[in-house]
Amino acid sequence: MICQNCKSVEFYTLANDYIKCKKCAKKFSLKKIEKDILIIQKFCENKTAFEISNELKLNYKTVKDRFDLLRQKIAVYSEDIYNSLIKDNTEYEEFYYLKEREKVKKKKSLSEAINIIGFYSNQKVYTLLMPKIGNRAFDVEDGFIQYLSWYKIHSQNAHQTKLNRFWKFLEKNLKKHKGVDEDNFFYYLKEYEFKFNYKKSEQLEILKSLSFL
Repeated sequence: MICQNCKSVEFYTLANDYIKCKKCAKKFSLKKIEKDILIIQKFCENKTAFEISNELKLNYKTVKDRFDLLRQKIAVYSEDIYNSLIKDNTEYEEFYYLKEREKVKKKKSLSEAINIIGFYSNQKVYTLLMPKIGNRAFDVEDGFIQYLSWYKIHSQNAHQTKLNRFWKFLEKNLKKHKGVDEDNFFYYLKEYEFKFNYKKSEQLEILKSLSFL
């Protein structure tokens, strides 16, 4: 563990299930640390906050708050990694995410879609949120397909790439949440970008380091 206050790694063990940093004297609850590690492990197993709150007999809001914090840390981590790398964006593709209620409509509207552009670089997928299409969209039955055929940005053979696999992975996992608020969509996008790019064991080690555990 690393002290969240001063980044020291040296602690005293106290008698009441607490540890104390030797450098700054800040105390930490071992029970809380153990609970946080369990939540991170379950997060890496791709379980929802609701599932974990039931499984671990924890308050849903406690788990949800931890999840929100993990997603924020993941977003910063992923952006930092992408910005620090030499880019090799030989594969790229624009993707329009439609909410489930919009997908079932016969008359689909691209103005309701969330516009994402993905890159496959250095054997990892990276994503950027783009401005919404807005009134440029064709809101007629055949217009949705026409628009994608005419204007969608994609590299050659995009349907055979890692990006195509990622879009399917993203849609499959977003379904579990029964709707994601658009204001928070970025953080869920980054969560699944992270989970697609790293094995569970790698996810766990990265998140423990980001949480100073």
